[in-house]
Amino acid sequence: MKIAFIGGGVMGEAMIGGLLAKQVATPKTLWAADARPERAQLLAERFGVHGLTDNRAAVDAGDIVVLAIKPQNLREVLAELRGRVREQQMVLSIVAGARLSTLTRGLGHQQVVRAIPNTPGQVGEGITVWTASEQVSGPHREAAREVLRCLGAEVYVPDEAYIDMATAVSSSGPAYVYLFIEALIDAAVHIGFPRDMAQQLVLQTVRGSAAFAQLSGKHPAELKNMVTSPGGTTVEGLLELEAAGLRAAVTRAVIAAHNKAKALGSATEG
Repeated sequence: MKIAFIGGGVMGEAMIGGLLAKQVATPKTLWAADARPERAQLLAERFGVHGLTDNRAAVDAGDIVVLAIKPQNLREVLAELRGRVREQQMVLSIVAGARLSTLTRGLGHQQVVRAIPNTPGQVGEGITVWTASEQVSGPHREAAREVLRCLGAEVYVPDEAYIDMATAVSSSGPAYVYLFIEALIDAAVHIGFPRDMAQQLVLQTVRGSAAFAQLSGKHPAELKNMVTSPGGTTVEGLLELEAAGLRAAVTRAVIAAHNKAKALGSATEG
């Protein structure tokens, strides 16, 4: 499977590393094109892939073309590649906000997959939500699934509306989690822990809690109740979080991010 990356940024690099680690591809079957010569050279040196600055040359080489560029560069790149993608090729886009209609029209090509990964994919622990145009064949869908699994878990959705929702939840979600982690570390320091010890305690607590929630299969409310003894310390802390409106704040954050994701989609359609 020959895969050409248009854009060699953080997520593009994460996908290249994952594809090689899971032996889905070899360095000889990967092309990474980036407008910055130094970035293309770095990827070539780090992974042994073909580093390019010519997007068209990369497209000519690949069976799968991965668009991993910034949204503000999308219009320019689509115009550059229009008519260049062969009928049998599949395009996989991880460009935030770029709708299938924008991609298919801009490229003049119908076999397009749209995906929204998240940053934990850099360590193989991400989750990607994806969909595909009707013209994407079964074998191409399986190929897309295999490529996306290099970042972690993947979830196919039949309706593109779920992509904007995922942008607000799983794609933006790590930032919400990091904010909570930061706040919990600062609180631990405030009551007297050394910062390095506070960080160790909080990171392992968050990691262990997520792992336990995933493996137990229990509802989060049930897990919360397991920690909350009547008249104990946890219930006092939870009372403060509820009084501060934590649930409502999280909901407002997700709604705001969802609205922004939809607005980005409209902006890329121009």
